[in-house]
Amino acid sequence: MMAGGDGGRQRDWTAGGEFVLWGMQAPDGPLQEEEALGKAYDARLMKRLLGYLRPYRGRVAIAVLMLVAASGLALVGPWLTMEVIDHAIPDGDFGALRTLAILFFVSLLLSGLLEYGRTILTTWIGQNVMLDLRQEIFRHLQRLRLAYFDRNPVGRLMTRLTSDVEVLNEMFTSGVVTIFGDVFTVAFIMIAMLVMDWRLALVTFAVLPLVFVAAWLFRKKVREAYRDIRIRLARINAFLQERITGVRVVQLFRQERAATRWFAEINDDHLEAHLRSITYYALFFPVVEVLASVALALIIWYGGNQALEGTVTIGVIAAFLQYARRFFRPIQD
Repeated sequence: MMAGGDGGRQRDWTAGGEFVLWGMQAPDGPLQEEEALGKAYDARLMKRLLGYLRPYRGRVAIAVLMLVAASGLALVGPWLTMEVIDHAIPDGDFGALRTLAILFFVSLLLSGLLEYGRTILTTWIGQNVMLDLRQEIFRHLQRLRLAYFDRNPVGRLMTRLTSDVEVLNEMFTSGVVTIFGDVFTVAFIMIAMLVMDWRLALVTFAVLPLVFVAAWLFRKKVREAYRDIRIRLARINAFLQERITGVRVVQLFRQERAATRWFAEINDDHLEAHLRSITYYALFFPVVEVLASVALALIIWYGGNQALEGTVTIGVIAAFLQYARRFFRPIQD
């Protein structure tokens, strides 16, 4: 150890002859990022986050009702298709065909209006929650002891207050409320399938165990990847903040090359984490798509055989094909 340098700072000479200035740690920093970020999933933390929705619970309830209504309307199109194929066309009933076409158009129009209203409402809720959260974090930071700021680089704290909070916006705008909508959509479609033809429904659901296994593996891997992204982004911000504010000291001791090399390393780590998450996404969606296609093929095969035997109508098969496509969409989300 050698005392001296700029403003009484300390220099810690490394084995390679380089040094780290106090307050300007190497990329790994004095605090393990995994400890700084906490657990990957914390039920108590999730409960606290959901508590920020309490002031807006009335609007959240309206958004959920919109999603429930939209989920119900998702059943209308396939049912109308079945009625057209099985009754209106064979009976030559032009009045019924016109009525069914109008109902189909109205259902699509209502679905679009509900989606528009739900998007506006959930975005408004999410942005107001972000406003409340940032203000509370800032008030909390001002009450912390100085020792906390010694242990946590300013860049990391800035990441928490800006980009990390913005990531939570997606949870509030398209996460919490949308989950309810997806659950209702899947439940309504399953009930409609079972009521329409329970045997064909069971054939469709045969691929669900494989879908759930794929979703579980994807969730586990992508959660780790996103966690790594947040760790590396906090490390980049902390590094930049320290090097920019201490640029005079870096230049004084001619450490530009060392700083550049360190930044390249943590930047590469951030890139690798991003590419890993993209790889998981690129693998998961085709897998679910293939399994959904298998379900559609089973519907055509089994339903076609039943149709030849006269136990299932062509309209029912057409409706099942549409229901199956809508059934797997929320699972992908």
